[in-house]
Amino acid sequence: MNEFRVEYDSLGEVRLPVQAYFGAQTQRAVENFPISGQTMPPELIHAFALVKWAAAVANRDLGKLTGTGRNPLQDRQVEALLAASLEVADGKFDDQFPVDVYQTGSGTSTNMNVNEVISNRAIELAGGDRFDAQKPIHPNDHVNMGQSTNDMFPTTIHVAVALAIRNQLIPALDECGEALSAKAKEWEKVLKIGRTHLVDATPLALGQEIGGMARQLDRSVGRAGRALEAILELPVGGTAVGSGINTHPQFARRVCETLSEQTGIQFIEAVDHFEANAQRDGLVECHGQIRTIATTLFTVANNVRWLSSGPQTGFHEITLPDLQPGSSIMPGKVNPVMSESLMQVAARVIGNDATIALCGAAGSQFQLNIMMPVMGHATLESIRLLSGATLAFTRRCLVGMTANVQTCNSEVERSPAMATGLNPYIGYEQAAKLAKESIATGKTVRELCREKKILPEDVLENALDPWKMIQPG
Repeated sequence: MNEFRVEYDSLGEVRLPVQAYFGAQTQRAVENFPISGQTMPPELIHAFALVKWAAAVANRDLGKLTGTGRNPLQDRQVEALLAASLEVADGKFDDQFPVDVYQTGSGTSTNMNVNEVISNRAIELAGGDRFDAQKPIHPNDHVNMGQSTNDMFPTTIHVAVALAIRNQLIPALDECGEALSAKAKEWEKVLKIGRTHLVDATPLALGQEIGGMARQLDRSVGRAGRALEAILELPVGGTAVGSGINTHPQFARRVCETLSEQTGIQFIEAVDHFEANAQRDGLVECHGQIRTIATTLFTVANNVRWLSSGPQTGFHEITLPDLQPGSSIMPGKVNPVMSESLMQVAARVIGNDATIALCGAAGSQFQLNIMMPVMGHATLESIRLLSGATLAFTRRCLVGMTANVQTCNSEVERSPAMATGLNPYIGYEQAAKLAKESIATGKTVRELCREKKILPEDVLENALDPWKMIQPG
């Protein structure tokens, strides 16, 4: 039994694996780009097939597939083309997409990979021989009808990214925000000292501190929504350079409507197809919002890490769940591993944003951006990493946090920042002297005030009441 079969494209003969559903152009790309070993993300392939399905629906309804043009299809072949597209979109052929991420800058190799797999599977479903050299359901003439890689690849990126934001990122951020809000409510009566510059500041409730983090997550959900909005315009219909050559005037609108109905996301046809084909500004804007979310998650994770530091020589205002031994040499050591994992992910996403920005700025010349594969890969990686790490951080860390109430309370009374409450009574300069004396002697500000009889006891109690500092007025 032969290990290879032979196919032909416009450049000649190609040998490829005998059972592969992909064809000659895919095999050439595999041979040309043995770069990273990283193939295009499955979610992008699934979105590509979904877009191909919507394109086939539009061409069917417009009479293009079964019309009087070259090689019209029979109805059963059209149905096979639609069914094959949905099978690929459902992930049933994920092992048939071997092309490296770092390929031709328009993504032509991946577009043809998708076209070839759908074509061969459709031929099979229609009862034909997928090894037939004539390709009765042709990858270019039928699967790619009315399309170019130049409009279909960026369309696919937008669809894949929009689905990932809605289905992965927003739910992960929502869950994280809800966990923080629950802790904020639980700890609203836990008094602690504030810190600015990592130095003692005026008191606040631990619940207020955590509530600020919860608000950060609320705003992150909003940013994720704006990231999605930035990519709702689809370039489909622009074909090669934005002019729409070889496509029906209604094709783009119909594809967008079909995708919107299928996904529940309101995609729209690009206002200007020349801009939409050539520029990836919407994707740059989208990832900019994702980068901001990453900076938020980094700060939340890092603050949780600081608050749990210790247990004897750090802040240790909260305790995190013990998840794994923290050292190969120090017995009993447990580290804030979930915070550190999320911080690493955020750093990666921030780095990806630099890649996206450079690709958006330097990759667009005239009618095409030639950095699209890496832009799609990096954006989807950012969403996947942030979503996974945020969920793990929420479920393995935030939900199980506990407050060390005694530690929190004791820090307040002995902090020199308590002197701030004396400002309206004795002025900043005298209060500053008391704060410095408190540091030097180890006595609390309250003790020094009593020793020096600076204020009557009732006034002193009012001035140094930490709950009134938290809620003045």
